[in-house]
Amino acid sequence: MAKDKDDKKKTSNYSAESITVLEGLDPVRKRPGMYIGTTGPDGLHHLIWEIFDNSRDEAMGGFANDIEVALLPGNRIRVVDNGRGIPVDVHKQTKVSALEMVMTTLHAGGKFGEEGSGYKVSGGLHGVGASVVNALSTYTRAEVHKDGGIYFQEYSEGKKKASVKKIGTTKNSGTIITFRPDEKIFPDTNFDFNKVVNHLRQQAYLVKGLRITVIDARENSEKEVKDTEVFYLRELSLEAPSMSFYFEGGLMSLVRFENALQKPVHKNIFYVEKNTTEYENVEIALQYVDDISSRILPFANNIYNSEGGTHITGFKTALTRTINNYARKNNLVSEKEDNFTGDDVLEGLTAVVSVKLREIQFEGQTKGKLGSVEARGMVETVFNDSFGAFLEENPDDAKAMIQKVVLALRARKAAKAAKDSVLRKGALEGMTLPGKLADCQSKSAEESEIFIVEGDSAGGTAKMGRDRRTQAILPLRGKILNIERARLDRMLGSEQIKNLVVALGTAIGDTFDISKLRYHKIIIATDADVDGAHIRTLLLTLLYRFFRPLIDAGFVYIAQPPLYKIKKGKEVMYAYSDEEKNKKIGSDISIEDIIELDENTTEEESEENEEVEENTKGKDKKKVAKISIQRYKGLGEMNAEELWETTMDPKVRILKQVTVEDGRDADKVFDILMGTDVPSRKSFIQSNAKKATLDV
Repeated sequence: MAKDKDDKKKTSNYSAESITVLEGLDPVRKRPGMYIGTTGPDGLHHLIWEIFDNSRDEAMGGFANDIEVALLPGNRIRVVDNGRGIPVDVHKQTKVSALEMVMTTLHAGGKFGEEGSGYKVSGGLHGVGASVVNALSTYTRAEVHKDGGIYFQEYSEGKKKASVKKIGTTKNSGTIITFRPDEKIFPDTNFDFNKVVNHLRQQAYLVKGLRITVIDARENSEKEVKDTEVFYLRELSLEAPSMSFYFEGGLMSLVRFENALQKPVHKNIFYVEKNTTEYENVEIALQYVDDISSRILPFANNIYNSEGGTHITGFKTALTRTINNYARKNNLVSEKEDNFTGDDVLEGLTAVVSVKLREIQFEGQTKGKLGSVEARGMVETVFNDSFGAFLEENPDDAKAMIQKVVLALRARKAAKAAKDSVLRKGALEGMTLPGKLADCQSKSAEESEIFIVEGDSAGGTAKMGRDRRTQAILPLRGKILNIERARLDRMLGSEQIKNLVVALGTAIGDTFDISKLRYHKIIIATDADVDGAHIRTLLLTLLYRFFRPLIDAGFVYIAQPPLYKIKKGKEVMYAYSDEEKNKKIGSDISIEDIIELDENTTEEESEENEEVEENTKGKDKKKVAKISIQRYKGLGEMNAEELWETTMDPKVRILKQVTVEDGRDADKVFDILMGTDVPSRKSFIQSNAKKATLDV
């Protein structure tokens, strides 16, 4: 009974006073992920995109043509445009300056009003961009050049410091927003200059006639920058890295840029731009290249939609239909040949699909996927008509495209036959696992892990040192096939790859099923030398191209075996880097007391080095243990106990999880490193050599 009384008492205390109301921008600071997706690097950079999008919307409306983004000392960002300037007059509804309302109120902006009063189209759909950035910054400054006057207001954590104030006169027109992200919200507030450059370069392609400048002034002093004394920071002629982008070619220029490392299949790039209504527009460019991957870049109101959306659905439908119709009509395929599938027509395709809508709907504030239903019909109609006409008017290009798609269709059939053969063989043998695989006892994928190791020597050691209950070992013989430009049928002809596919259990290609994965940790364990790095890259290429969901789900890891074994008397230590080795040796040890061992050192010689010697200095006698250091070149040099306690024991081992931050950047890196363009690969290696850890 006492418990019932307590429960009633608790219930009676639940009243209106128990409801917390978050006012102003407090909800943003409380739940930042709802507004910017994450507080990691992507969310941090999303702050720049939100402010830039407001300036870019001015350019899309024809009110601006010059935007500058500067990275300033103290992790501040400064974005300038020469647009109309945010209104500063008092808003009739709220009785405060429009500038203050835009910067401190959610869902306030020039994107919700009547037609003609704000923007025809905009990327900043939700009207929360500037206010969200303001809320998540310790300092924000808005400076507006408008109607001959300069107005400014400063904020902290979304709250104004004072009212909007006029501070001078100007001949310029536009807006300057400066902000510093809050370190309490973002664990890391260091911006990536290359990430900013890549994103803004893309935006310059999307808005013809727009100049975008990016400046990295973080290494300059506050005194040098003087960002409040000039309109554009470039007026200061700083010695700082900077890039400027301006493209008249629009999407055609973007397709050429994306295909810079590829061999085009046809000469002319297809391009169409058409207004479907006064406020709606479709723009598409495409070109086929000699590759087996596809690259489709979707945009809605110039926002990159990483997850696609309705406009891409319409594009793919029209592409498949148009190519099938043209091929049949012009007898470019035999009557017995099957119709092309969506996968067939996408192989080797580079395409940019951009739509602009007055009323636009994204799925989530980060705008990763377009949800506007009308976009599908718009794209389907415009692309179907214009692409059909392009094929008729350019028969040589059309024939080359069809031949590329026919090759993809036949390769798909060959791959299916090869895959079915592998699966049939497995079924006939009772899904026999590869003979080289030492499987684990557990049947639970959640607790099981597979180590993919290099060679039989390391495989034998790993088998002896593992935990048989949860750890499986699959040794590879030599280097696997480079699959970057290999089709599925050729891949499955490789015994090494076939063994890996069967061991994982997910199948491959269109029958891939991640729910059948036999291990939730796929651990690549290769030697710490050039060959080991090459094998690791080949495996990552295979997993990225054909098992991408495994990486996205966080199932792929790289083992970090130690580089050094350090013996100090009877004490044994391991070091995973040169810095850690030096730290464990200590600074008070003389060179004479350090003995370097190698793989040829015998056990007897190693034991001799453990002996303690007397070091006599004057009257004092001090026993000093000599230190022996062994540099591991490969996993095979370790015995089973060493491999377990350094690399395989879940309690102490170091694993690096493989993730993909930017799929398009990853595609380019794999194209360069594993493709056929030797000059590009050489240039990439030379440019990134300083980032490499060398073992000389």
